[in-house]
Amino acid sequence: MNPASSSSMPRRPAHRPRPRHASALALVMYLIAMVLGLSPAPARAASLQQVTGFGSNPGNLQMFQYIPDSLPSGAPLVVALHGCTQSADDYYSHSGWPKYADMYGFALVFPQTTSSNNPNSCFNWYQSSDYIRGQGEALSIKQMVDYAKSHYGSNPGRVYITGLSGGGAMTSVMLADYPDVFAGGAIDSGIPAGCATDLSSGLTCEYGAVNKTPRQWGDAVRSASGNWGGPWPRVAVWQGTADSTVNPANATEERDQWTDVWAISQTPSSTTSLPGGTTQAVYDDAGGKPAVETFTVSGMAHGLAVSPGSGTDQCGSTGTYYLNYICSSYWTAKFWGLDASGTGGLPAPAGLAVTGTTDTTALLSWSAVGGAALYNVYRGGSKAGSVSGTSYTDTGLNTGTTYTYTVAAVDADGKAGVQSSAVSATTTGYRPQCFTDNNYNQVAAGRAHQSLGYVHADGSNQNMGLYNHYTTHTLEETSSGYYVIADSGCPS
Repeated sequence: MNPASSSSMPRRPAHRPRPRHASALALVMYLIAMVLGLSPAPARAASLQQVTGFGSNPGNLQMFQYIPDSLPSGAPLVVALHGCTQSADDYYSHSGWPKYADMYGFALVFPQTTSSNNPNSCFNWYQSSDYIRGQGEALSIKQMVDYAKSHYGSNPGRVYITGLSGGGAMTSVMLADYPDVFAGGAIDSGIPAGCATDLSSGLTCEYGAVNKTPRQWGDAVRSASGNWGGPWPRVAVWQGTADSTVNPANATEERDQWTDVWAISQTPSSTTSLPGGTTQAVYDDAGGKPAVETFTVSGMAHGLAVSPGSGTDQCGSTGTYYLNYICSSYWTAKFWGLDASGTGGLPAPAGLAVTGTTDTTALLSWSAVGGAALYNVYRGGSKAGSVSGTSYTDTGLNTGTTYTYTVAAVDADGKAGVQSSAVSATTTGYRPQCFTDNNYNQVAAGRAHQSLGYVHADGSNQNMGLYNHYTTHTLEETSSGYYVIADSGCPS
């Protein structure tokens, strides 16, 4: 279906998923709209500003930024994606994120799509030209992150992404496509990564949900990422039980997806009752640190949970799709560890450098910090190890893979100080991989492309036959992004 055929829909009261006096045709248009994309803060001197020239922008998106005054280099970055019929300014004004950017010290980026991309201003999370790594809207959002790193000095190991509805579905896409970029994510009333490949399947995902095994969902992420070997982003899932726009079953599938990616149980390590009728379920990684959390809001319809007020755990303002239950932005920031981002402690170690790499190791060194009892080393935002000296060898890495590292000094009481600026290390070598799948899925996974109804392997451009679900080939990735047909046997 051509998205341009849908008309723009009027905004609706936050407490209802449909307009009171909508015609049957208008209701159908609204249902399609979601698929096509869908505490007053302290006084601030900074404001929401548009940024131009952030990259080639193949997805034709707009970029807006909120940078707290005197934000230091090395601060975290949060990317926040609005829902259908919304805008960057709308999400900035209602979600509560600027309050915590000021309080905890991090930069905010608000991507915005427009009616020229989608008649209902939805991110195109179901459209292959926009949901595949390195293409369309997905690449445009990644370019905004790159801009933030170079212009604000954002810490590459502490980049996070969140979004509502269509923005939540696009958050799933970005986490699956770029686990090497994002240390964490929060999917609010969204859809699992890899659920939809076109408008029709998007409708099925949204309203009926799609039941797959955790392994199948996890495979969708691993495939979209180019078979990234970790570390993986830490993911929060928010969902209202009375949501009639996005089937609440999607939250269960998202939990299954990310617990499988982390290779952990789908049984929670703990559950807690929070304000607003919210149940928090925590799924710990092998080290006992939360890797996945779900937040189920009893009785909440479709929207982002906010809680206006001046308390630390209160935020945002009510409006269309901003519902008064609990401040989801506060609990998400807490889950990511942003609440400790500006709190004293020992200073950041200087001089972090990569002193060598092999195919499976990276060697790091840095300058000593007075009063440090230990040093924590973080890979991709997650703790990789602790040492008493000023050097560290990270082992068990994938060949030909880039990793980001930061270091923090730890005092005698066990309190970690400010993390250093990040450095990147790329291991040597390359390990060929093979992928057997039908032509349609090979294209969806970014290993091939289609033209005039035929599929060609990326890199070699070998003809794989018709673009359909029935023609199957094995592709061998002989170097990064270069695939050859290997139906007769895969050397790797």
